[in-house]
Amino acid sequence: MTDSKTPQTRFRVAHLNPRQPTDFALAPAAPAREALAAELGLNALPRLRFSGRIRALASDAWEVTGELAARVVQPCVVTLAPVATDLREEVHRVFSPHVGTPEDDEVEMPDEELEPLGQFIDVEAIMTEALVLALPLYPRAEDAALDAPEPAPEEPARKPFAGLADLLKQPKNDS
Repeated sequence: MTDSKTPQTRFRVAHLNPRQPTDFALAPAAPAREALAAELGLNALPRLRFSGRIRALASDAWEVTGELAARVVQPCVVTLAPVATDLREEVHRVFSPHVGTPEDDEVEMPDEELEPLGQFIDVEAIMTEALVLALPLYPRAEDAALDAPEPAPEEPARKPFAGLADLLKQPKNDS
């Protein structure tokens, strides 16, 4: 009999041991990867893994460190052919109770690794955010090239005052 226990993706901060790090490892199954690929507009997400640890820091903060490894398939921006990319990203976040959530329209952005601490630390959400940030913005197939646009035929330059001298030479007609 095999144990098909799903890995924990949300950790209640009150249940974390401040003296010992908590390890985690996520490797979503094919249906979850397919759903995430559809949500992100990817052709496919054949591999996704996020592993790391959560540990306490001084001043009631918690640090999440880990590594994201993924293989994504995106459409080429030129030809729309599928482009496979292997991603490997180091992830680092610090959750602190001393960081507030922005409430105004215009807010100075704090350090991007510093997050407000809530009741839970959601490593699945961290994994998804890290994946989105690591995606190539303009994936391009190796043989894809943009064809240079053909130059437009040159029109003769317009001279708005070309006929002004002829108009000034005409005699005035005082009727």
